[in-house]
Amino acid sequence: MDIILSGKKINKIFRKSNKQQLHVLKDVDIDVRTNKISVIIGASGAGKSTLLHILSGLDKPDSGDISLLSENLSAMKDKQLASFRNDHIGFVFQFHHLLPEFTAAENVAIPMIIGGISKSDAISAAEEKLTLVGLSERLTHKPSELSGGEQQRVAIARALINDPQIIFADEPTGNLDSATSESIHQLLIKLRDQFKKTLLIVTHNPELMKIADVVIEMKDGKVFSVTQN
Repeated sequence: MDIILSGKKINKIFRKSNKQQLHVLKDVDIDVRTNKISVIIGASGAGKSTLLHILSGLDKPDSGDISLLSENLSAMKDKQLASFRNDHIGFVFQFHHLLPEFTAAENVAIPMIIGGISKSDAISAAEEKLTLVGLSERLTHKPSELSGGEQQRVAIARALINDPQIIFADEPTGNLDSATSESIHQLLIKLRDQFKKTLLIVTHNPELMKIADVVIEMKDGKVFSVTQN
């Protein structure tokens, strides 16, 4: 079994202003299999999104180690980690995080431009990715001119732009109706099967759980169970 991502003994404590502590993650061990859709489920407050942010390098644990693509994220300095994320990791969030003043193509191109690619080459690559996710007719539209499902497809295209090995998604269908959600699910399956991507997704959506290869349930800041579908 190929493991692309591994977390060992991950702890995260949030300190409140009144000196109280909230122990959100408690000695979490987790392995993510290559080229599979893994979903993390659990009640609100179980630590799902916190774990996703730590595993993807968006946040740091108080203790523990994260290994991604055989690299120790825990040992990286901030600048090195930011570069690694841009090169190897894609992100899809519930609320898109698209920049309203930019077109769909410009939004998708941003990670490439950050990586030093010329704007013209980045826009060309962005248009290819937008076509891949079914938005060839929406290249010059701004987010306000797109539906919620179209905005999420733009976000997925942006996540794909640097050809990352792994994509992290936090409630990617949380704001979408059932028909639109289903179209996003089919796109996620395509990313796994056709483009050999690994996906780690936090969700409450039972339909998204059905397409998962692995379901990881969290309770009270710990991994409670791991089910292989």
